[in-house]
Formats: sequence, structure tokens, C-alpha cells
Amino acid sequence: MPAPALFVLSGLTQYLGAAIAVALFAWIAPAGMAWLRILVAALVLVAWRRPWRLRWTGRDLALAVAFGAALGLMNVMFYIAIDHLPLGTAVAIEFLGPVAVAAITGSGWRERAGIALAAVGVVLLAGVTLSLGGEDAHLGLLAILAAAACWAGYILLGRRVATTGDGVTRLGVAMAAGSLVLAPFVGRLGAPVLGSWSLAAAVVGVAVLSSVIPYALEQVVLRRVSAASFAVLLALLPATAALVGAVVLRQWPHPVDVLGLVLVSGAIALTSVRRRPALDEAAGA
Repeated sequence: MPAPALFVLSGLTQYLGAAIAVALFAWIAPAGMAWLRILVAALVLVAWRRPWRLRWTGRDLALAVAFGAALGLMNVMFYIAIDHLPLGTAVAIEFLGPVAVAAITGSGWRERAGIALAAVGVVLLAGVTLSLGGEDAHLGLLAILAAAACWAGYILLGRRVATTGDGVTRLGVAMAAGSLVLAPFVGRLGAPVLGSWSLAAAVVGVAVLSSVIPYALEQVVLRRVSAASFAVLLALLPATAALVGAVVLRQWPHPVDVLGLVLVSGAIALTSVRRRPALDEAAGA
């Protein structure tokens, strides 16, 4: 299958998982759903990669815990956000995190233009959301901005994890650590799955669709496309999320939303050209 088709499939599975999660919020609180997703994905990755075969130092474990905590909090904030915001809007605003990292760590015209485009796009998206969503949208916007900040931290920590080798295995350990760190705070919110096999199966489906499949597919794509091509593909993700939101959740975008999505996508393409993220996007929302 061509790399672009694989990447589109990755985005569709990732946001289809998020759409299913939204449908489950009637039974499981968003924070609990996010925690369960991380826990299940961690179990799958740990069973698959068997991290005990690697040699771990104290520094490696500390980095994995910090990485996992950032990952876990990012997902919790994202799930809280999509309980109050359209899926496409939430994904676009969350990309402010990686765009900001690229702008801060870079020094070229692409980075400066990218952060300007992203800022305008986010303002448009937030303005429409506040005008149409009322008080309920404020919590969603705060949550997605927190998720964007966590994504920025996740990228910076993820790059350090990736340089130590075997990023997939270390991601599994990080996910396990993140689920343990968050368990005292949100673990009890996932309790409804204990009394329902159907809910438990749906949660497993969300974890596989949103974390395991996208990560595996993106690793294949990263080996087969140039950095410039990957940047263009990455820019498709907000539109992919908006498409899934419209088809599955009936969240039809406002015309101004479409303009905001286009601006954010342009910012992603500009700021991603010079980097090929191994972990930047894999376990994101």
C-alpha cells in the first residue's frame, strides 16, 4: 500500500477510536476513558515488545516515567476536551503544541510563519467555538490548550527517549508508567468496565484503534517517505479528524472553522518539513 494511503488509514483509525470514545462517555467519564486507553495500549505493547529484555538504567526509567506522565496527562486533557468540543477543532488546536516546539527550537522563516498561521487559525477556531458553544466550550478550550502544552513536553521528552534506541519498546514502558502515575487520580473513573464485558471490549477497541495501529503504521510510513512528504501528510490530520467528526459524530464544521483548519494545517506543513518525528505524533491524541 502506498505510504500516503497508510498514513491516511492511520489518521482514520486514530480518530475513529476517539469518536468511539466520545460515544462511551455516557458510561465512562472522559478522564477514566483516557486512562483505560493508555492502560490497555501499554499492556498490548509490553506483551508485544517484552521490555525486560533490554538493559535499563535508573536514568532510562526516570525518563520513561516522565515521558509516560506527559503522555497520560495529554490524553486525559484531550478526552476531556472532545467531550466539550468538536473533534476536528480539538485536534487542530492541540497541534499548537508541536508547532510551538518547532517554532521555538527552529530559527528559519518557516517556523516564524508557521507559528503565525497556527495562532490565527487557533483564534478563529476558538472564536467560533465560544460563540456557538457557550459556557460549556470554555472548559473544552482550557483542556485542549493543556493537552497542547503536554504534547509539547511529550515531544521534547520523546526525542530523548527515541535516541536511546527501540522507541516502540520504550513507549510501551512509558505508557505503563503513565497509567500507574495517573491511577490514583483517575483510575476509579474507569470502574464501569469491571461490570460490563461489552464496555471492556469497546475500550480495548479504542486503545487498539487510537494507539497501537496508528503507531505501527506511522513507523512504516516514516521509513518510506521524505521529511517534506511526511510534513504534508501530517498536515492532513486536522482535516481527517474533522471528517471523522462529521461522518461519525455529526459535528459539521462552520465555514470559519474550515478556514481555521486550513491555517493550522499550513502551519503544520511549514514547521514539520525539517523534522521526521519518530515519537512526536504516534501516541498523541
